[in-house]
Amino acid sequence: MTDPDGFWREAAALIDWYTEPETIMDASALPFSQWFVGGELNTCHNALDRHVDAGRGDQVALIHDSPVTDSQQRFTYSELRDLVARFAGVLRSVGVGKGDRVIIYMPMVPEAAIAMLACARLGAVHSVVFGGFAARELAVRIDDATPSAIVSASCGIEGKRVVEYKPLLDKAIELAEHDPGRSIVLQRPQYEAPMTERDLDWAEAMASAEATECVPVAATDPLYVLYTSGTTGKPKGVQRDNGGHAVALRWSLPAIYDVGPGEVMFTASDVGWVVGHSYIVYAPLLTGATTVLYEGKPIGTPDAGAFWRVIQDHRVKALFTAPTAFRGIKKEDPDAVLLRDYDISSLQTLFLAGERLDPETWTWASETLGVPVVDHWWQTETGWPIAANLRGLEPMELKAGSPSVPVPGYQVDVLDVDGTELPRGEEGAIVIKLPMPPGCLQTLWQDDERFRESYMSRYEGYYLTGDGGYVDADGYVFVMGRTDDVINVAGHRLSTGSMEEVLAGHPDVAECAVIGVHDAMKGQVPRGFVVLKAGVTRGEDEIGPELVALVRSEVGAVASFKNVAVVPALPKTRSGKVLRKTMRQIADGQDAMVPSTIDDASVLDTLRPVLQKGPQGS
Repeated sequence: MTDPDGFWREAAALIDWYTEPETIMDASALPFSQWFVGGELNTCHNALDRHVDAGRGDQVALIHDSPVTDSQQRFTYSELRDLVARFAGVLRSVGVGKGDRVIIYMPMVPEAAIAMLACARLGAVHSVVFGGFAARELAVRIDDATPSAIVSASCGIEGKRVVEYKPLLDKAIELAEHDPGRSIVLQRPQYEAPMTERDLDWAEAMASAEATECVPVAATDPLYVLYTSGTTGKPKGVQRDNGGHAVALRWSLPAIYDVGPGEVMFTASDVGWVVGHSYIVYAPLLTGATTVLYEGKPIGTPDAGAFWRVIQDHRVKALFTAPTAFRGIKKEDPDAVLLRDYDISSLQTLFLAGERLDPETWTWASETLGVPVVDHWWQTETGWPIAANLRGLEPMELKAGSPSVPVPGYQVDVLDVDGTELPRGEEGAIVIKLPMPPGCLQTLWQDDERFRESYMSRYEGYYLTGDGGYVDADGYVFVMGRTDDVINVAGHRLSTGSMEEVLAGHPDVAECAVIGVHDAMKGQVPRGFVVLKAGVTRGEDEIGPELVALVRSEVGAVASFKNVAVVPALPKTRSGKVLRKTMRQIADGQDAMVPSTIDDASVLDTLRPVLQKGPQGS
């Protein structure tokens, strides 16, 4: 923080440049800051070609592990470079060039990463849309990104279910006002899609493709646009640059995750999310590590031992996934019986992010695996961690409930409603002082005003994270949840996260959510929803009073916590975040905005009557 130019100049030396940057950071037009101004590079060259040029072409770059198709593939750096160069030739043959957008709508197959890297090779801007998204949602993104081409697949596989992508793509193109040009479709054996004149077959196109060299781009040119849900229903296109992104991710992998060249990282996410962009595709390859691209689930493909098998098969050093994955594993196999079947001695660290990690899950994972369990906190907008325990730089004591300390480059402050900095230990809005470090969003795609309004207008000189929490006496950050998850009970501001922490500590509870609902007398009162562990036979009548008593004991009677419902499942996004805001809107009788990222709408339909009938005995 005292010498950002010096620090990031040193980090930039880990990247190959065609032209060295003239200015490390230009903060003359805040909130818009630019990194490595004047520099030219190519992200694909840095992810692939330079490792081959350095004589490491025979090292495995990417492992595709697909329990849903019972198959595995390995690609060396040379093989992956050659495939990416040829697919870049395919894109060029349909008119894609530097600065053009390409939408990628694919399942977790190697071709998804190949398409992303091929765009980067050409200097084109990719926008990955989570495979299987509804046609209307895809159409909205087509109209916003105005792509020159779309890369897709005939289908994806969700557990045992084949999801046909091509009909969804055809419908989206029909709904969209923008003509996206050609579609390149990967035909999978599980479903052969009918093709139109607009469509090119991936395999046929690759058979005759000419390899294409890397195109130099400015460090400040966009690498990708990734859409995240907006409060208005219109998605926000987070725009990431080439230079800052490459430098930040290359620095972060060994420093935060302690993964270096030749070591294996297994990030159990999806390329449709920022975690998949950053730590399945870009950071491992920029570093020269081996990345595992996994087409499966933490449970059900085939069971709750799926992750242990992957760690054993590929000698994984670091596993990164969402807390919800571990809550699912804990629910299905609370005593970790399946773990005994596998040798996971290669695993040195488990990293969890994407939502708040409750201390109960942290403790279970720590005791079960016997390795450090590192909670860390970041967002689609930042692209890499804001707060973490720097395992490769300066490992610290781990504290349950905290993602540890701010990562170098981020000045994290906690402010009250008036913008006054709060003392240590007091809860408020967590913000990041401008300028943001490299790798964070430049702006929102074609919407600078919304960028300012969404993130920079609440507190001048700060980025608003939208999360609330505090920093303790040791400098550890505690993220207690979204600021709209703070409820006001009879004038007392209370965090629903603290109540969830108590519920999750009950031995019968697998996962939980607490929401604040309208109350005529007290303004808001909390309601709890819990999912029980597999094998628990006691019901709501017996467990409910125990949970109410726990919250009253740990949080206090002021919380007015009187109601808990036992439910079969909680509604979530596909990345595992519980839809608390949607639940609260339904409970308050409002028109609920159900996000397009919902994983299984039937879960919400099942829960809706419970939400609408209101608390019992209140």
